[in-house]
Amino acid sequence: MIVLSSSSQTSLLSLFLFGFVVLFVSFKWISSYSKNKKSSPPSPPGLPIIGNFHQLGLRPRESLRDLSQQYGPLMLLHLGSTPTLIVSSAEVAKEVMKTHDLAFSDRPSLVIPDILFYGSKDIAFSRYGEYWRQLKSIVVLHLLSANRVKSFRQVRAEEVGNVLDALKQSCGSSVDMSALLGSYTSNALCRVAFGRTYDGLGFTNKLKKFVDLLGTFCIGSFIPWLSWVDRLSGIHGKAKAMSKDIDDFLVSVVEDHLVKKKINDQGEVTQDFVDILREIQNDKSIGFTLSTDTLKAVILDVFVAGSDTIFSSLDWALSELIKHPRAMKKLQEEASEIGQGRPVIPEEDLDHMTYLKAVVKEALRLHSPLPLLLPRESRQQVNLMGYDIPKNTQVIINAWAINRDPTTWNEAEEFKPERFLNNPMDYKGLHYEFLPFGAGRRGCPGLHFGVVLLELVLANLVYKFNFELPNGVDVTDLDMTEANGVTVQRKTALIVVPSPRF
Repeated sequence: MIVLSSSSQTSLLSLFLFGFVVLFVSFKWISSYSKNKKSSPPSPPGLPIIGNFHQLGLRPRESLRDLSQQYGPLMLLHLGSTPTLIVSSAEVAKEVMKTHDLAFSDRPSLVIPDILFYGSKDIAFSRYGEYWRQLKSIVVLHLLSANRVKSFRQVRAEEVGNVLDALKQSCGSSVDMSALLGSYTSNALCRVAFGRTYDGLGFTNKLKKFVDLLGTFCIGSFIPWLSWVDRLSGIHGKAKAMSKDIDDFLVSVVEDHLVKKKINDQGEVTQDFVDILREIQNDKSIGFTLSTDTLKAVILDVFVAGSDTIFSSLDWALSELIKHPRAMKKLQEEASEIGQGRPVIPEEDLDHMTYLKAVVKEALRLHSPLPLLLPRESRQQVNLMGYDIPKNTQVIINAWAINRDPTTWNEAEEFKPERFLNNPMDYKGLHYEFLPFGAGRRGCPGLHFGVVLLELVLANLVYKFNFELPNGVDVTDLDMTEANGVTVQRKTALIVVPSPRF
């Protein structure tokens, strides 16, 4: 028989207790992990520190769609230390943007937008609360109401006329249609926002750099303790330099509005967005202080949300029509019937062009202006589709995947405007199978303003001109490759040879 000394007995007891504690802690950890695993959405395995970032690839909208086919329409990724829900179906999108809209109405704090938008004082990136509600109310009622949109009808008509004149002078020659449509969008927005264009000051080019910077990946937004990498790489410096450059321009615009009034041909004083916001700023009865930084942030929202999305949608719509001659012919026949030989199709006739509206919807479906809608963040713990979602969880809705979901859309990858004829589905945020502008509280408030700009110029382009590709290239060979970026734009410019229809 072996007899242990008291010290050996103590050591053995200590070892036993240690082993028991390890087993107990391991059991509790495994139980807790299993419980959390069960109450959390499916999640692909990640890597230390970066989480699932490596799985996003160069085209995140497609990578996320592919992952969702494996892990489901509600999927949890860890982007650095940020838990992020990926929504890839209409059913889940409806739960997020309707059933639990208030719970998911916040925005995450993002480094670059915070620098560029005066501490996120705009509508798009500001956090949910009384400030955001007041600001959105001002914008919806005073800048983007139906009556206000109508008041800029003359601006739209004149800018469409400029596009038609430029094409008329270039008939038989190659034209960079992408550049022309970009100028149309920028000039129309400048006149609505500022009362005049600013081409000479290079504002369009500055805005393009601004949008490109907005889409730059910033590691500090997802792994805060590595934010020094952004400063070392120069991203912070670029953002601050761009912010100062744009701010200097906006300050000069606001100061210019303090001393000048614009008179139209009828001798009436006309107002642009800066005038309207300045008027609200001086109105002490509204109970909301509209700072100059907020004013400038709202104006930036108009351009960032409007210029790239309207331009890219226009570019894609015309590209699809050129690539699909049957659809082009059908739209031209409708335009000829509505136009009746008049010099242009006026804005008030657009409501009668059902095929035009179907073409615009189909272009928006295939080429979502924002393929990944701006991220939301949960304000509280939410039970979503049977899963427990903690507070401060980021949510990204893959509108690109939803708009191309083959379970919703027959021949989802094909351009078929006819699918929207005699179809009540619209882009106004009530149909979650079709989300080019989002939905709910965080849906785009300026969609009507943007769509009328798009419809008016497209109707008149196909009414007045035929379009061919240069050097006898067949339309079926038109390059439709998408570029990577915040918005989905053509990788190469659309070059066409216009010719008059009559």
